[in-house]
Amino acid sequence: MISDPGLEAEDSIAGRGPRRRLAAGLSVRAIVPNAITVAALCSGLTGIRFAIDGNFEKSILAIILAGVLDGIDGRAARMLNAQTRFGAELDSLADSISFGVAPALIVYLWTLHEIPSFGWIAALAFAICCVLRLARFNSRLDMLDQPHKAAGFLTGVPAPIGAGLAFLPMYLGIASGRPEFANPVVVSLWMVLNAFLMISSIPTLGWSRMRPPGSLRLGVLALVGLTVASLLTETWFTLAAITIAYLLLIPIGLITYAKVRRQFPASAIPAPVVRPYDATDAF
Repeated sequence: MISDPGLEAEDSIAGRGPRRRLAAGLSVRAIVPNAITVAALCSGLTGIRFAIDGNFEKSILAIILAGVLDGIDGRAARMLNAQTRFGAELDSLADSISFGVAPALIVYLWTLHEIPSFGWIAALAFAICCVLRLARFNSRLDMLDQPHKAAGFLTGVPAPIGAGLAFLPMYLGIASGRPEFANPVVVSLWMVLNAFLMISSIPTLGWSRMRPPGSLRLGVLALVGLTVASLLTETWFTLAAITIAYLLLIPIGLITYAKVRRQFPASAIPAPVVRPYDATDAF
């Protein structure tokens, strides 16, 4: 490209120096993680559309797909060395819709609309607490002093898992066909409880803490295979079982964290390795 000496002279007179040429375009490496995030956002929004049509099974599956994509985008960014602040912010905004707004609207359209005032407040509480959780995480991106993360734990329930927990009455209702699971008062209280779990300071188990001993690895592989087979054959009962299993892990996480704190005081816990703008570990 031939530079225009007139423009360069004009810039020099103005004190700005020669103009720099803009990059020809973004590399595929930079686009892939953000494209996955946008796909997750579209999946979450499509879940709302299915709920409006009354197809709640598809709406739940759309949110689950959004969760799977959300788990992939950050890892893709690390593999491609394409971690950026833009990607972290985009991920948070997408998660606030896919795992906050969308589940709240889906559950409201499923049963909470039968008690419009209290049901809507419960839905709002869930969506707002999800956004607050993500805002709290963003504000701590550059902080080294994070005792839970340093010990291999998360703070509160991650947003995608919170969405999965919110759907527990729907899993049971669809699987059993019993209307008792769609009781709007009980479901409202359940939504408020999940909202609290997301913004709480309860230490929950992270992936780095889930390390089965070598003697159990083959059993874990078999369990994973059986779980996948169960998801294909008895989808809703299996999702309910996975959700209940996670709920049982919460008190285990509390006990394990208390043991870690007793063994290693806060000052003795090694500082975490901070990856630049990595938004995958605490959502």
